[in-house]
Order: sequence, then C-alpha cells, then structure tokens
Amino acid sequence: MENILTIENISKYYGNKSNLTKAISNISLNINKGDFVAIMGASGSGKTTLLNVISTIDKVTSGHIYVEGLDITKLKGNNLNKFRREELGFIFQDFNLLDTLTAYENIALALQIQNIKAKIIDQRVQEVADKLGISDILNKYPCEISGGQKQRVSSARAIITNPKLVLADEPTGALDSRSSKMLLERLQKLNQDYQTTILMVTHDAFSASYASKVIFIKDGRIFNEFDRGGGDRKQFFDKIIDVVSLLGGDVSDVV
Repeated sequence: MENILTIENISKYYGNKSNLTKAISNISLNINKGDFVAIMGASGSGKTTLLNVISTIDKVTSGHIYVEGLDITKLKGNNLNKFRREELGFIFQDFNLLDTLTAYENIALALQIQNIKAKIIDQRVQEVADKLGISDILNKYPCEISGGQKQRVSSARAIITNPKLVLADEPTGALDSRSSKMLLERLQKLNQDYQTTILMVTHDAFSASYASKVIFIKDGRIFNEFDRGGGDRKQFFDKIIDVVSLLGGDVSDVV
C-alpha cells in the first residue's frame, strides 16, 4: 500500500534541564493511505502531543515527520501555512464552528480561502453534505442544530479540501452515545468508500473499534499497535480492551 505518513524517531520535550518533561520519546511509525488509525492512551501518555506535532500545531524536539515524502518538520512561514490549509483537515472536540455563519458557510470557508470558484464550492459542499447526511441543515446556524450535527458539519469542513490527512482530536467527546455512533459510522464510511486517511485520538475503546488500526501510547512511547484484520468490530473491541488492561489501572481510567 502507498505510504502517506512516516514518523522517524521523534521526541518532544518540555521545560529545561532542571525540570524536563518527555511528552514523546523516540516514536517511529508508518501510516498508509486509506488507513483509519485510532491513537489511545491514558491522560498524559503523549497521544495528543503526537497529534499536535503531526498537525504542525507544535514542533518536535528531534526527529522528522514526512507526509508523502515532504519533511513537514522543516516547513516555515507561507509554506507551513499552505500545508496546513491544503493538506490537513481538522475535527475538534468542541466543533470550532463560527456562530455567525450557517453550516453551509462554515463548510465553504475552507475553499473560499483558496479562492475556489463559487460554482465549484457549491458542488463540493453539496457533495460532502450528502456524504455526511447534513444536506437538510446547511442553511441553519450552529445554535440551531444538535451537537451531533455540529460535529458532522465540522467533519465536512475537514474533508472538503480533499486533504491528505484528517486529524480528529476526541471527536466524540462532546456527543451523546447516539450521536457518537452516527458520527463514527460516517467517518468509517468516508474512510472505506473514499480512502480518506484518518488519525483519531480517543480515550474510548468503542470509538477506537471503528478504526482499522489502533496505536497505544504509554509514557510517550508506542506500547502496542495492531490492525483489525479480518475480524468484526466486536472482536476488535474485545482485543482493544485486552490491551487496555495491560496498560495498567482501571479500564475507566484509560478508555
């Protein structure tokens, strides 16, 4: 399969010599195009830091991160802004929608910034809204729609530019169980039908079971990783729980 993300020996330290915190310590991994990867670990394990350095929100202390061969750890200025704008999609736990814009306008904004023609923007918004089942709320404002609908609008905004990577930070954290299940099913369908590459940080084993691969982080290092393989989601969930138990502590502390 085609490799899309390569991480080589990255570390991320905070503080100084007298008070040094190792958030990530010498992590290496490869993600293929079309993978749906869940990143799991206890609070403070380094999983969010890992997502942040992949997204270029934060910088690594050492090591390199390549997206389709481009070393993104060396990007600066306009090149860095262009990479974030055109190659990455973000799904946030708290949605990050603009309250003064309709759902349509929130989704379209990413393309308007790129000066895409209005006719093409409309076609792409309608297409992605249909994929995520939100065509009927495009003219509503964030205050007029549910949390689950807001998250699907956020997801639409993340994928409208056809990014190389979609990065999701606890996307179901603010949703009820029904809305969570609906969002995860939509993300899984996007991944399977359109080969959208998704990296999702989550505490939740149920959410992780929708992925095709799970990476467990402990104390800033990769503790374990495995693919779904040929099993169903229930078997994958059980396997995730087994590894969670090896991480130590109660399951509720980790997932």
